Amino acid sequence: MNKADVLDYHRLPVPGKLEVVPSKICRTQQDLALAYTPGVAVPCLEIAKESALAYEYTGKGNLVGVISDGSAVLGLGNIGALAGKPVMEGKSLLFKRFADINSFDIEVDEHDPDKFVAIVKSLEPTFGGINLEDISSPRCFEIEEKLKKIMNIPVFHDDQHGTAVICAAGVLNGLEVAGKKPENSKVVLSGVGAAGVAISKHLINCGFKQENIFAYDIDGVLYKGRESTVSPHHKFLFRDTKARTLAELFEDADVFIGVSVKGIVKPEMIKKMAHDPVIFPMANPDPEISYEEVVATRPDALVGTGRTDYPNQVNNILGFPAIFRGALDVKASQITEGMKMAATNALIRVAKMPVLPEILKAYNLDSLEFGRKYLIPKPFDPRVLVEEACSVAEAAIKEGVNRKNIDPDQYKRELSEKFLK
Repeated sequence: MNKADVLDYHRLPVPGKLEVVPSKICRTQQDLALAYTPGVAVPCLEIAKESALAYEYTGKGNLVGVISDGSAVLGLGNIGALAGKPVMEGKSLLFKRFADINSFDIEVDEHDPDKFVAIVKSLEPTFGGINLEDISSPRCFEIEEKLKKIMNIPVFHDDQHGTAVICAAGVLNGLEVAGKKPENSKVVLSGVGAAGVAISKHLINCGFKQENIFAYDIDGVLYKGRESTVSPHHKFLFRDTKARTLAELFEDADVFIGVSVKGIVKPEMIKKMAHDPVIFPMANPDPEISYEEVVATRPDALVGTGRTDYPNQVNNILGFPAIFRGALDVKASQITEGMKMAATNALIRVAKMPVLPEILKAYNLDSLEFGRKYLIPKPFDPRVLVEEACSVAEAAIKEGVNRKNIDPDQYKRELSEKFLK
């Protein structure tokens, strides 16, 4: 893949990755009268009397807004709203490709958190859900928290929670293969931005002990005594530890998770880890330590990265399409911790299912089964959507954030008929 190929993909045959396709026929005078004036007044008046009817007479219920200020785009940093538009278009494309969810990308040239919140809130009539994307830390925490409180539709910051859902599934499966329990495992985390904070919180919800998660950022170990150097969102990560370097944290660690920078982890560090360590260096495009270095140094390691060219890729495609599919289909008012946990558990299950022949073909593999080289499902496995969306929908109903009830068995059959082709 070279630069010219990438630019041609985005430029040809027409610029961009999205287009609007009508869902209704409009060929005759009668069609026009139904679609617009005078007929359109009828559903407008019905919705004016009962707002919930917007889900019946408009596309709101299957429409997600991908919204960003361009302040933390991929590995590119604060390149601005306009320069980040190709990423947001790509996210919208993935919503459609993997979950048949319509999406508009909206790039907002506003870096004041309160003003950004007000803009997104004002868009609530349009969408059934909001996917926040590529917003810098710690502003992203404040923005999401405020929007979740004032909006009555799901608000989901994928850089935080999507990454956490998938990473946790891979780590838990890795520990199972290693014969370890999360409650007895020591975790070292490099990077406490949006993803790092969300991963830590989700791991705690998954059964890891808070006191066993040790974090490291650009200023060093998060130890008790330096709380004033970071935002209040990181307070739960401070530990009573004498360690002051990342290398010291690795002593007898069972898990390493990296969401930081290239090359920060050295081979001698991972030599200090416990037997069968779970090592997930996920910085993109270049990880904290290369896959090759990990395998050469710790052949007993269970390794995952953020890259497609190595086993166990933590790819957010495995999260946000299915999570929103399940949430939208029960008209959820929010995405809860229970719904995120359900998504993680679904990914854990799918990884243990026999791999479909078409998946082996897509990845040019002769065989693949649950184990060290296969802890996380492949993105093109359609069972991810079915299992995860069903689990998320059921969790929403269990937690009472749904506005529509479904029969779980019927819902699973319907998704299977549509996506398992």
